[in-house]
Amino acid sequence: MFFFNNIKHGLNSVFEENFAKDLSRNGYFCKMNRKLKNSELDRKTVDEFKSSAKTPVVVVLDNIRSLNNIGSVFRTADAFLIEAIYLCGICARPPHKDITKTALGATESVAWHYNNSTLDAVNYLKEEGYTIISIEQAEQAVMLNDFKIDTDQRYAIIFGNEVKGVAQEVVNKSDYVIEIPQSGTKHSLNIAVSAGVVLWDFYTKTILKE
Repeated sequence: MFFFNNIKHGLNSVFEENFAKDLSRNGYFCKMNRKLKNSELDRKTVDEFKSSAKTPVVVVLDNIRSLNNIGSVFRTADAFLIEAIYLCGICARPPHKDITKTALGATESVAWHYNNSTLDAVNYLKEEGYTIISIEQAEQAVMLNDFKIDTDQRYAIIFGNEVKGVAQEVVNKSDYVIEIPQSGTKHSLNIAVSAGVVLWDFYTKTILKE
């Protein structure tokens, strides 16, 4: 099977090359958008990741029940150079197989801590000088696209339970509440999706801006 797959791959490559040449001869410009191999992605090693300049953000997960969601947040945190993840309450912890399966090794690169209480984690981070942000829909929420990041500050961003969201007592302790603008019928995003949207926004406004 391996032999025949190689022949098939070779024929496809020859066909694509000849097709491009035919187009070129007839006056058409054709640029093949070749997918990059994993070896071409300039991936950091775990040690290089740990020594890299980080987005000035830690993530706090407030009683996330899905292990797949937790693993996804680890993977996103790795992609956007997040400092650390705080797992709180009922959150499962690495090396649970359902977390590591989704994280694809990011539990080795991204630092993490566990707290029984989200509120305790938030109080600790406040004492450490972090600006506390809950991702929620609340009366005085600031829309994500309107939020101005102070590059001299460090941020602790809290994502809440899949059903109940961020606990009200945690929202009360927050310096800001940020809402992701939405225009559909649900106004509800999976926590892993929310983390991707928010962490990308902070990454672009800090690390990429430099």
